[in-house]
Amino acid sequence: MESIRCAHCQQFIIPNPRIKNQRYCSHAACQRARKTLWQKQKLKADSDYKTNQKDCQKQWRENHPDYWRNWRAKHPKYTERNRLQQQERYRQRAFKIANMDASKTYTSIKSGCYFIIPEAFGSGIIANMDASIQKVRLILDG
Repeated sequence: MESIRCAHCQQFIIPNPRIKNQRYCSHAACQRARKTLWQKQKLKADSDYKTNQKDCQKQWRENHPDYWRNWRAKHPKYTERNRLQQQERYRQRAFKIANMDASKTYTSIKSGCYFIIPEAFGSGIIANMDASIQKVRLILDG
């Protein structure tokens, strides 16, 4: 029998003749990688599967409301490390999170009167009777 290379660990294996197109060996890490890849592909392709997964996760969170709070209490080093890393990610972002003063108006249009000229007549014609004058007032949010 011809040996193949495992798609995860790259070790040579002799494939099981009962498994068509075998690409992974039987090691736990390789089987986990195979399952993870299958799930990612399934979530992309099957909307029913994705909906079912979301529902199951939501139900689990409802049944275990204090899980993450307890986990963080039991792993303070990890929690602090994650907090510091998140602060660094915030610093690296180009914008500030939840900053009410951050929004600025980037428009070159000013309030005033403008002539609206139909596009068909707008090319190279100096006097156009079809032009209408419109008053523009900018209303800025915030």
